[in-house]
Order: sequence, then C-alpha cells, then structure tokens
Amino acid sequence: MIPAIIRPLALLAFAISANPASAADAPAAPTLPTADISVESSRSAPNDQFRAQVYAESTDASPGEVARKVNAIVTQAIQTARAHSAVKVRSAGNSTYPVYGKTGRSIEAWRMRSSLALESNDAAALSELLGKLQQSMAVAGLSAAPSPETWKKIEDEAIADAISTFEGRARLVASSLKKKWKIKHLNVSTGGMQPKQAMPYVRAAAMMAEAAPPPAPIEAGDSQVTVNISGQIELIE
Repeated sequence: MIPAIIRPLALLAFAISANPASAADAPAAPTLPTADISVESSRSAPNDQFRAQVYAESTDASPGEVARKVNAIVTQAIQTARAHSAVKVRSAGNSTYPVYGKTGRSIEAWRMRSSLALESNDAAALSELLGKLQQSMAVAGLSAAPSPETWKKIEDEAIADAISTFEGRARLVASSLKKKWKIKHLNVSTGGMQPKQAMPYVRAAAMMAEAAPPPAPIEAGDSQVTVNISGQIELIE
C-alpha cells in the first residue's frame, strides 16, 4: 500500500442567522449553524505507461526521391517494431515542404519528415526497441505516466483517504462545540493526469551511428495524485 500524504486544511467558518417572522407570516424554520471544511489527500502513482515518438527526415532535390527514402526507413521501422509485441506502434503524421535558396524565390530541395508513435507498459521492451530504431531514426521525445487503470485505482484510494479525513475534522469541530453534525453538501475535486518527461531523449539525425546504440534505461518515477474535498456541515443540538 502506497502511503498517503494527507494535509487537512482547517478552513472553518461558522454562521448563525435567524429571520424573525412577522405576525402575518408563518413561523420560519430555525437556521442551524454551519461549518465549512476543506481537506486534501495525496498518493503516489507509479508511472507504468511509456510513450515515445521517433521520426525519419531526409532532404533531396526530387520530392519523389525524398519520399522514397523516408518511406523506406519508416517501413523498416514498423517491421522492427512489430517484432516487439509489448510495444504498440502507429503512424504519427508526416510532412513535406520545400527548401528555398538564399533569395527565397527558388526551391532548391524538398524535405520530408515522417513520425511513428510508440506506447508500452514495458519500459525494458520500449528501451530495447528505441535502441534499434536509432540506427536510422531520431527520438523526438519520451514520456512516462500512470496507466488509466493505475491512475483510477490510486485516485479512488486518495478519495477514500480525503473523505475519512473530512469526517474526522467534522467530528472534531462538532465535539468541541458539544454538538452533533451532518453533511449539508460535499464537493470532490481531482487533478488531471499529466505525463511526466522520463528523460531528455532526443537524438539528431546527423548524429546517428551506423550501429544501433545500446538501449538506454528508462527511469519512470511516480506521479502525484491529489484529491481536494470541501464541504459544509450542519451543527445539530
């Protein structure tokens, strides 16, 4: 069990009000005093899902020739990636644009870039594949984050922690005033999942070696899952 970090914020406000009824009006229901309470709970979620993007880029005087070169590299990369069953691969876009001369009026060459997106829950398998792909492609980036299943599990645990803390704070307030209590309303707020950059994994095409470099280790780390609960309790005689 990952330890929880609970930081209750003692934001308490009391309000008592009464509206005297006129003789012509029906008696107004008594207004109960209230207390506003806010608490926060955090848990660490392991980054167990990894994403990377690789690309091939080439320049040639002929747009047809530059497309042939880049497409050949990408086709071979897809075949290599498919041999790694633990890694999912998909096309992530391509672009072709002209390279102008010094005057900016004439086209001297054409440049094409095509990208592949990789995703895996196996850091070692992805690292090994990236090592192979760097023989002909560049790595544009690598990120790590909790998988949706892991995030939901840890978030549910953080919510339970926060609710328990809220109830404890409510009991403390009510007992200090020698009153009973009940929840009037409750708001639960959770933060969204943000991918974490696992490492500055960028390699320029001009620096590629003929032999694939050894796979680099991926340090996944953790992400913080934070839940905020705010609400109001009524204090009962």
